[in-house]
Amino acid sequence: MPADTHQSNTPLMVIIAVVAFALGFFMGSMWTENKMLKEGSLGGTALGTTPTAQAPTETGPTAEQLAAVPPVTGEDHIIGRPDAPVVLVEYSDFECPYCQRFHPTTKQLLSDYGDDIALVYRHYPLSFHDDAQKAAEGSECVAKLGGEEAFWSYADAIFAINEEMGGKLEPESITQAATEAGVNEAAFTECLDSGEMADLVKTQLSEGTAAGVTGTPATFIMTADGAQELISGALPVEQIKPMIDQYL
Repeated sequence: MPADTHQSNTPLMVIIAVVAFALGFFMGSMWTENKMLKEGSLGGTALGTTPTAQAPTETGPTAEQLAAVPPVTGEDHIIGRPDAPVVLVEYSDFECPYCQRFHPTTKQLLSDYGDDIALVYRHYPLSFHDDAQKAAEGSECVAKLGGEEAFWSYADAIFAINEEMGGKLEPESITQAATEAGVNEAAFTECLDSGEMADLVKTQLSEGTAAGVTGTPATFIMTADGAQELISGALPVEQIKPMIDQYL
């Protein structure tokens, strides 16, 4: 009888051991990710990996990929002169904490360089950010209803919410940002729920991927001759300025 009892308990002990191991692995992974987030060493990526966001990647886009960056047009969201000597074309994700961190950096660059640079915002919602696609669509609905000034007000608002929530969004965050940008809530909700902006966002995502974007933020330095190089990640102002200066 004791032998039978021991045998019947064996599968249970195996299950307990497996669960304990899995729990330990999960907790360890969460601790590591949290530590890296606090140290600012992660950057959002399209595949869910986490390369550094504080320095350029070792290998940038190829010449063919740089040539694939779509030129700036009147359809783009832009701050500054479209014919500025340098135009920063940023592929970004409203739910990405590193994009939120980079947002004031772009504002500082615009302030420091004046008419010498301009900023274009394009969408690159990462698949593992649940509300990034809708947040991007929401910005386009705001632009449709309120114009460019409302679009940039929405960007400011959604990134502020992102920061307040610790680098994430909720569905209601999108409506909150839209109302803070000054558009009619009912009209905004109708536009967002219709999905009419989904294809525009997905097209920009595909174009970014074709140009070598793998994570966010990814900012191309554009001149009259096209894209010159990629600023990969949320680099600080002092690292970006030498990259810009060589084209001025």
